[in-house]
Amino acid sequence: MRTGSEPLTARSPLRMRWWLSVWGLIWTAFGTIAFAVVGRPGWAIACGVLLLIVATDFVLVVRHIRQGSRYQPGRDVPPYEEHSHRADSTEDAEGGGNADAGRRISRRSRNARP
Repeated sequence: MRTGSEPLTARSPLRMRWWLSVWGLIWTAFGTIAFAVVGRPGWAIACGVLLLIVATDFVLVVRHIRQGSRYQPGRDVPPYEEHSHRADSTEDAEGGGNADAGRRISRRSRNARP
């Protein structure tokens, strides 16, 4: 569940994904070349396909790193969705109201900065 404080506390695994992509590029390129030299075309094709997948991931990771940590996709995409709790707003079957409704404090007002 999102609380709205993610920009302050979030950590991105992009650097780790970048290093894993580099590692994958090295090994899949080596595998493609090695299997082609040895005469195993099936395994060379498999490593080549995997090389394309890893290269695509590498390009996407580099793109996301260059966009920066404060990138927002657009005005039509909100940073988080607010969830309404059904238990807070519904009434009992007997027709009475929610007894705790007056004492509840919303998460937004509780975490608000002065």
